[in-house]
Amino acid sequence: MQTLASNQLPATAAPADSASFPWRPDCGDGTYRNPIIYADYSDPDVIRVGNDFYLTASSFNCTPGLPILHSRDLVNWRIIGHALENLPHPRYARVRPGCGVWAPALRFHAGKFWIFFPTPDEGIYVVTANDPAGKWSEPHLLQRGKGLIDPCPLWDDDGRAYLVHAYSYSRARIKHILRVRPMAPDGSKLFGKGQIVFHEPEKHPILEGPKFLKKDGWYYILAPAGGVPTGWQVALRSRHIYGPYEDRIVLGQGSTPVNGPHQGALLDTPNGDWWFIHFQDAGVYGRICHLQPVVWRDQWPLMGAQNGNGIGEPVLHCEKPVENGPMLIPQTSDEFNSSKLGLQWQWHANHKKSWYSLARRKGWLRLYPQFVSSGVPAPVAPPPSAGPSDFKAAHFRDKLSALPNLLLQKFPARSFTVETFFNFVPKQSGEEAGLIVAGKSSATFCVEKSGSGNRLVLRVNGVEKFVQENVPSGIKLRASVENGGLTSFSFGAFDEPHLERGKTFGSAAAGAPPPHTQPRSVLQAVHGFNARTVLENSPKGFVRVPERFQAEQGVWIGAKIGLYSITRKRTGHKGFVDVDYFRFSTLQC
Repeated sequence: MQTLASNQLPATAAPADSASFPWRPDCGDGTYRNPIIYADYSDPDVIRVGNDFYLTASSFNCTPGLPILHSRDLVNWRIIGHALENLPHPRYARVRPGCGVWAPALRFHAGKFWIFFPTPDEGIYVVTANDPAGKWSEPHLLQRGKGLIDPCPLWDDDGRAYLVHAYSYSRARIKHILRVRPMAPDGSKLFGKGQIVFHEPEKHPILEGPKFLKKDGWYYILAPAGGVPTGWQVALRSRHIYGPYEDRIVLGQGSTPVNGPHQGALLDTPNGDWWFIHFQDAGVYGRICHLQPVVWRDQWPLMGAQNGNGIGEPVLHCEKPVENGPMLIPQTSDEFNSSKLGLQWQWHANHKKSWYSLARRKGWLRLYPQFVSSGVPAPVAPPPSAGPSDFKAAHFRDKLSALPNLLLQKFPARSFTVETFFNFVPKQSGEEAGLIVAGKSSATFCVEKSGSGNRLVLRVNGVEKFVQENVPSGIKLRASVENGGLTSFSFGAFDEPHLERGKTFGSAAAGAPPPHTQPRSVLQAVHGFNARTVLENSPKGFVRVPERFQAEQGVWIGAKIGLYSITRKRTGHKGFVDVDYFRFSTLQC
């Protein structure tokens, strides 16, 4: 296996700073570049079954949860399903930022797939399946308890079973203890409290996300330490299940740009090589996934590039683990030609099938507006036991992020453009539908029914920044995300020849089209913008809105982009919006 420096990429590889959509980790010459998934798959766990690899990740408040991805080479991945339709408590009908599914453990044992996952306010759950792409069992509450997180099972050679887990500081006021408990081999219950197996806060002030492994008579617990943005990866080992455990830092940032390289899965390939998949906190993009080569030395798994100090550093480029299969990336664009919603989509809380239809108009997604009062309820903050950092994280700057019926996708690269076309068919004033970029801040680019016509509105954190009156019911919208998350919006120039180029948007001279006339691209805005300047700086066939928006991550998740449909009237007939497509492409400026 050859590990290459970032400046030694072969001629066929994409340059390391080429981060526009589509992000392809496979260089096409037997090597790959990190990250292997440029999207928010937090706390990944990965297993191998035969020649196939499967990955799952935390999903927090989003549903369906526990995504299942498949690969043949650890580099090229596709989404094949979800293990959790909705979160197993009725309180998740509301958006609860930072709650829900935390770090899961994926295992294959006794001929079936298992996922152990926590919800830190309820306890530890188990789901199983014979086919990871098929239907999973309903969640079984293995252990009730607040603050129990990051469980991982181990079935020992003698048939006994155990579970290791950590604690959430925001719920249990513990952040550096790992506990091992005996477990029924069928995963139905735990027996007693077990034992604390590691607690050395002076060395590892935060310790969580443990993963259990047994190799060559040694018990290993792989655990991230030091916190999400800047931590390191620790390996613990012992000859006995309850310890004592030795510890060693096996991966850290070092001199690389990969901050906090930790929390993930240690596994082997069919040819006997070992690899480690972990996340990196990339801010607005969430926790993206990297792949590191592993060598065993003196019964320790040494990860990444070895530079002489015993602590590995992340590699940016390396030979692929397995030469097998086509180049793939997780699904993004959707033409809505299937009878089922694409696996790339997630709602923002527990969802209902009555919110949408793929059958009412073939080849289109129909979204039905869900009622929201003028004062949208604020996102639910963490419980009173939460620490100061948790409260700070829950303070969104708008209230639209509290809507459960946001249909969203992860950011799939550092820069990209999304384009959609939809027909807006409202029945009453107060209905609106459009694009949303969601996080701690949000921006909506929507068409809303107002009086006798429709108007196009850009809102940032609920504040109107741009208005175009009398737009047609069928319209193209775009959102273009630049490197770093700065987002611009544009719309199809539906009547461009009638644009009054000498006027100023929002000025009295521009005027508004009279009622009941055909739409004219006389742009009216909250702030005055010069029409000629806007047109000259717009992509062909589109009009770019001058106001831009800086996307932000959510609570423990990256920013997301997608669609929504709401009404502000509880009674009366409601309309719908039909969406023709939702397409990602290289950044269109």
